[in-house]
Amino acid sequence: MNKQFYLGYIFLVILLLVEVPTQAQSSASKNVSTFLIEPPQLDTLKKIWVYLPKSYTSQTKKYPVLYLQDAQNLFDISTSFVGEWRVDETLDSLGLDLIVIGIEHGNDKRIDELTPFPHPEYKGGHADAYLRFITETLKPKVDSLYNTSTTTENTFIGGSSLGGLFSYYATLRHPDVFSKAIVFSPSFWYSEDVFSYVESIESEDIEDLQFYFRAGENESETMLPLMFKMKKLLSSKLASDTQINIDSIPDGEHNEKLWAKSFPDAALWLLDLEK
Repeated sequence: MNKQFYLGYIFLVILLLVEVPTQAQSSASKNVSTFLIEPPQLDTLKKIWVYLPKSYTSQTKKYPVLYLQDAQNLFDISTSFVGEWRVDETLDSLGLDLIVIGIEHGNDKRIDELTPFPHPEYKGGHADAYLRFITETLKPKVDSLYNTSTTTENTFIGGSSLGGLFSYYATLRHPDVFSKAIVFSPSFWYSEDVFSYVESIESEDIEDLQFYFRAGENESETMLPLMFKMKKLLSSKLASDTQINIDSIPDGEHNEKLWAKSFPDAALWLLDLEK
């Protein structure tokens, strides 16, 4: 890197640091809060985002809980990469009684955390440690802080891209914890081992699970073929095809715009309130 290019690069970085805060004010609703947690399963500190519905009360009502990946992109335009899911605005508008727990991704550790099997080039494959963090540390913490319904029937998980891959795997791995999964634009390309894993599962262990798949028609060439390939394989393991809600979105691309558009119907589906 020559000196002139290096100085230009530094100037650009400084300019972005100065400009971004003025252009991207926080859009998170007042129902969203955060806390930090240090997982014994991971060598990192995790920031957790919490959305509480407008109807939330700490008295007797118990609320279902949705655990979502990549919290930076869920609630707040100022922390997102290229747009947000508008989870808080959507749920406020729909008036749904649903707690959402957003887990910030691990930046350079994101691939390690969200991939259950390694890629020959990109490596990763340490999702089990991240999953243990959710089931053994985060969920008990959430259940102690908030008025949650702790049953499997009222505990859900979701994500997009690698987060979709992870959420799909997590549900299959822990049908004792999660009953439904939102799987947006899943990265099934990352490793063929995920297909072998599903093939190895005994049907009786997962036959009651439910899945909501969405992906765009303008994503990668392999996105839809692999998603529908997985749907066919999964169908052979579940009690009924009605447990899989799957569709492709015309003009949909691999981004937050697509996932924000898909989230309202997915949230209604979680609570059996489909239109």
